[in-house]
Amino acid sequence: MASEIIVNAGREETRVALLENGLVTEIYIDRRKDRGVAGNIYKGRVMKVLPGMQAAFVDVGLDKSAFLYVGDVFDSASEYAPMMEDEGLELEVETKRKRSHATQIEDLLQEGQDVVVQVSKEPISTKGARCTTYVSIPGRYLVVMPGVNHIGVSRRIEHGEERKRLREIVQSLRKPNMGYIIRTASEGRSEDELRSDIEFLGKLWENIQRKRERVAAPALLHNELDLVFRVFRDAFTSDVDRMVIDSADEYQRTREYVESYTTSLARRVKHYDGDDPIFEHYGVEIEISRALGRKVWLKSGGYIIIDQTEALTTIDVNTGRYVGKRSLEDTILKTNLEAVREIGYQLRLRNIGGIVILDFIDMEREDNRRKVYNALQETLAHDRAKTTISHISPLGLIEMTRKRIRESLGRTLCDTCPYCDGRGYIKSCRTVCYEVFRELQKSFAGSEEKKALVSVHPAVADMLYDEERSGVEEIEKEFGKKIVIKADPNLHQEQFEVVMV
Repeated sequence: MASEIIVNAGREETRVALLENGLVTEIYIDRRKDRGVAGNIYKGRVMKVLPGMQAAFVDVGLDKSAFLYVGDVFDSASEYAPMMEDEGLELEVETKRKRSHATQIEDLLQEGQDVVVQVSKEPISTKGARCTTYVSIPGRYLVVMPGVNHIGVSRRIEHGEERKRLREIVQSLRKPNMGYIIRTASEGRSEDELRSDIEFLGKLWENIQRKRERVAAPALLHNELDLVFRVFRDAFTSDVDRMVIDSADEYQRTREYVESYTTSLARRVKHYDGDDPIFEHYGVEIEISRALGRKVWLKSGGYIIIDQTEALTTIDVNTGRYVGKRSLEDTILKTNLEAVREIGYQLRLRNIGGIVILDFIDMEREDNRRKVYNALQETLAHDRAKTTISHISPLGLIEMTRKRIRESLGRTLCDTCPYCDGRGYIKSCRTVCYEVFRELQKSFAGSEEKKALVSVHPAVADMLYDEERSGVEEIEKEFGKKIVIKADPNLHQEQFEVVMV
C-alpha cells in the first residue's frame, strides 16, 4: 500500500495529512497559539481528592485542572501489563493496571501533595486534560517507562525470531529501574541503534528528574515534540514512500533530524516547490471541506448523516437516490456495505472518538446483518485508534467506541454557531410572531398605557406586517390599544422587546 505524508508548514499552524493510495486518511493540525499538551510531563499539585469518584484534580498550570483517575496512579504493589496499540501520531503504549479493590485514591494521594504526571489525553470540550503518573517517553525505536520492570514488544512485529532478538538486545542494554516497549520501527535495527535510543531516553529522564528537584509546582518538566518531528517518530516507517514538505526551512530542519537516525529514510524526505499550495496539489483541502459537512454522499446515490454531540456521535445511513436493480433487501444491503467503508474512512479523517451509534438501514435477513457486521470489523481493523463494536441489533443499530485522545477535526477547525448556539436550527419567524402576540396580551392586561412599541428582527417584522397582520389588528381591537412594530437588525431572529408607552 503506497503511503505518503504531506506537510504544510505555515507560520501560524502546521498541518499534516497521511495519504494511503492517494486517499487522505488522517489529518493533524498544530497551531502555534493553541499547541496541544498530550505527552507533556508536569510537576503538579493535587488540588482535590474525590473518594466518591476515585479520582483527583491536579493543577499542572493549564486553564483547567487535570483529571487523575485512581487506575492511573503509580502503585508499586499493583500489577502492570502494557499493551501495544498503533495510534498514528500518538504514543504506542497503553497500560493496564490491576490493583487491589481495597486500594483507594485517598490511600495514594493527599491534597497539597506534589506529583509528577504526564498528560495522556488533551482537554476536550468542557473537560480538562486526563493525566497519569505512569510516565512513558517515546523515542524513535523504544518507549522508556521509568520505575517499571518490564520489556514489551509491539504486536505489529510478527516474526518470532525478530521479537526474540530485539527483546534480548534491550534486556542486555536496559538501565536499572527502567522498563521498555520495543516499537514497530525497531524491526531490523542494529544493537548500536537501539543502544543510542536507550542512552538518549535515559539522559532525557535524568534531565526531567533534575528539573523536578529545582522547580515548584505547577511546572512543565518536559515538552512533547512539535507535530512534524512527532510524525517522523511515530508514523514515518519503512512502509511510507515519502514525506513531502512545502517549507524550505522546515524541510531542512526535518531532513537533518531524520539523518541523525537513519540515512535511508532521510532520502525519502522531499521538498515541494510547486506553484499550487501543497494541500491543493494533493487534494487535501477539498477533503478537509468534505470532512466538515454533515451529509456525505455515497457513490451509489445513498448518503450518511453525521451528527456530533457532547455525549456521542450518531451516523445515519440512507438509500437516498439509490433504487437498486433487484430486490429492496438487496438494495439495502449494498447501501449498508458501501456505508461501512465510508464510515470507517470518516471516523479516521474526522478523528471522531468516544461513543458512536451507527444507524444502518433495517435488514430482514440475519445473514445480511452478519455481512454488514463483518465488513465493519474488517474496515476498523485498519484503524490505528482502538475500537470496540457491539453486534448489530434487530433495529439495525451498532454501538461502538473509538479511542479519543484529542479533539475531532470539526471541533478543532470550527466554533459553535453563535446564532443557533450549536442546535443547528432556530425558531421560525412564525413561531416568534406568536410569542410576540402572547407577550402583547400579557402586557396589555391591566395596563393603562395606550400604545406598545414592539422591536423585532426585520424578518419577523416583515411577517407581522404581511401574513400575520390580522393577528396584530385583532389584539389592537380586543384591548383598544395601538401596536407599533419596529424592525431592529441588531436583534437575533428569536429576540424581541415589548415596551408599553
